[in-house]
Amino acid sequence: MIRPAKLLLWSASQLYGLAVAARNGLYDLGILRCHSFALPVICVGNITAGGTGKTPHVIYLAEKLAAHTRVAVLSRGYLRKSRGFRHVTSESTTTEAGDEPLLMAHCLPQAAVYVDRNRVNGIREIMRAEPRTGAVILDDGFQHRAVKAGMNILLTDWQRLMTRDRLLPLGMLREQKGAVKRAGIIIVTKVPPGTSPVQTAGVTGELRAAGFAGAIYFTTLIYGRLKHIFNETEREITPSTSILLVTGIASPQPMADYLGTITGNITRISFPDHHKYTIGDLERITRAYDAMGGNDKLIVTTAKDAVRLKEITNIAIRVREALFYLPVSVQFIENEDDFLSKVYSYAGKYHQDR
Repeated sequence: MIRPAKLLLWSASQLYGLAVAARNGLYDLGILRCHSFALPVICVGNITAGGTGKTPHVIYLAEKLAAHTRVAVLSRGYLRKSRGFRHVTSESTTTEAGDEPLLMAHCLPQAAVYVDRNRVNGIREIMRAEPRTGAVILDDGFQHRAVKAGMNILLTDWQRLMTRDRLLPLGMLREQKGAVKRAGIIIVTKVPPGTSPVQTAGVTGELRAAGFAGAIYFTTLIYGRLKHIFNETEREITPSTSILLVTGIASPQPMADYLGTITGNITRISFPDHHKYTIGDLERITRAYDAMGGNDKLIVTTAKDAVRLKEITNIAIRVREALFYLPVSVQFIENEDDFLSKVYSYAGKYHQDR
């Protein structure tokens, strides 16, 4: 017997799917307009609601492209309180920019970061503000069909492949699996260490069966040395270190798994993705930290959480001194040169044509 709650979710999922399919159909038929631009636009997105690792992949791509041309990153600026088009710098706040664009501005001094909910307007403003821009990276813009990106890179989490998911709200898919055909590249992210070629081949087969004919790559997360939230001092973790792991991201498990390979003394406090920390949250964190025994103890969080936590001014000194974030980057398992060749070829062709 089907439970009423599940039936309700199924019905809502069907209605949601019809609405998404209708919208995409209007774009496919040209009834709703797709805007093209006279410069390379590379979209990094997904069809899953959060947790695929877009931010570190955008940072990776921007760093690589910035060695060859002027790069602008355009994001929506999720949960920011400001409006319209805005240039994000390392001096901005999460209220002005959102946490992910602010993190990108901190990590990408060689690129310009902007936010605008209207991506068409955002690209126009970038071209007006900085005419020498050589490429725009569209952060989380796959569903923003009003922009016709020249290169669409779609991300899917190894632990939650889009081929095994279902439409919202029954699952986490933003649109039907057939949307993969709009992408030219799929990157399977967060691949666990030790994954065999047989396993990656199996995932490739799943994506092919879903109708995707483009290039497929696999990346894994690489964690760096702990950095202090307020002064960037680096710190080692040892097997005797006790860690209070505080996260407000969609998928904290890979980070917890990594830390667990170093120390077994981990206490976790998890908040929802993009969580805005309050004084009450800080009091909860402080109580948990004080309850931990020993002298070698730290509070560890993500780089995205760090930009939010550092805006809280009245943090107790003992807690402030213990606050560190764990940097993360992406590494291709193989064929990185092939991926970059495609990216550089697309961006370079524009400059040759120009």
